[in-house]
Amino acid sequence: MPKTIRNSVYSLATKDDSAELTLYGDIVETVPTDWWTGKPVEGEFITLDTFLQDLDTVKGKKSLAIRLNSYGGDAGVSNTIHNRLRELSKEGTALTCTVDGVAMSGGSLIMCACDTVRVNPSSLIMIHKCWSDLWGSYNADELRDMARTQDAWDNAQIEIYHRKTGIGKTQLSHMMSDTTYMTGREAVEKGFADELIEDEEPVAIAASANGRVLFAKGRTYHLPAGVFAPDSIPTVTPAAQAADEANTQTAEAVEGGKPMTLAEFLAQNPEAQAEINSSVAEAQKAERERVAAIDKIAHLFPAEMVQEAKYGTTACTAEDLAYRGAIEAANTGRSFLSNLAADHKESGVENVSATPAPQNESPEVDAAAAARAAMERFKAMKKEAR
Repeated sequence: MPKTIRNSVYSLATKDDSAELTLYGDIVETVPTDWWTGKPVEGEFITLDTFLQDLDTVKGKKSLAIRLNSYGGDAGVSNTIHNRLRELSKEGTALTCTVDGVAMSGGSLIMCACDTVRVNPSSLIMIHKCWSDLWGSYNADELRDMARTQDAWDNAQIEIYHRKTGIGKTQLSHMMSDTTYMTGREAVEKGFADELIEDEEPVAIAASANGRVLFAKGRTYHLPAGVFAPDSIPTVTPAAQAADEANTQTAEAVEGGKPMTLAEFLAQNPEAQAEINSSVAEAQKAERERVAAIDKIAHLFPAEMVQEAKYGTTACTAEDLAYRGAIEAANTGRSFLSNLAADHKESGVENVSATPAPQNESPEVDAAAAARAAMERFKAMKKEAR
């Protein structure tokens, strides 16, 4: 029998072998109270005590759907909820999270606990490094201890993001330092989310004539080297391909030339879905490996060059970045030598003799003479004083 639990922090609905959990609000250990009145603060909160109390309700369920909208909050509570959800997943419950609004900070940790994360194009994901309020006076040792504690919290969160995305830990640390915001589409591209909830009607699926590119749901997937679209997917001509990229072209069925939507095509060709998933997964893996390889040599190059290589309009591999860096260094070296030659010429140093012109006295002789004169004057003063 369906059962719904509603309280001040969230709602939990269970039915047969499934459950839906709505998590809206700030993540806190307990509902905060007003300092002046002592009464609970009004608002939406995700509290640890209530969450753990009702978690047993969904144990043994085959699936749990989480509706999430949270700006984050307590790092410890967020981490605990994440770990308990992962435990639930390991016990056989399929976890799906739909980001209805935002999943920021601690909210992104809860999101990443789920096996499948679904986001809207307008969903907003944010990751950052932990921070704490400081009150009072501290010496340098105490501040260093606090920094080490913060580093430990950051490393724990990096482990969570790394498990979900496969992104290198150093790169994740940089992303957190930069307080990285991602739209739903960007979260899918970086591996934080798995599915994009499209608003538009589904369009056809097709492959480029050379089998190296897939067009599906208005998006373009460039397959990695050695991977080609399955033969069961219809191809489009270059002209039709351009139209498809603009989300206006539908693919044609293999027989009869009748326009076919993505859903219709996959319904008739279920094996194509598996091949598409495999191809896209390989493409995503190749992209993550590309970025991870760049991350390993990032310290050798300027930050703006690394950023362009990773995500810019001229994104490239680690090998290409190294080549770009070598060219830049060579150009810089040539410019330095050219400027050095020009400075040398303008200085007129070539017209200066290697042997200084003779003088009546050297600086050392003048200094010695001055010292002797000062000493004679001192002796004279002493005699006068007597």
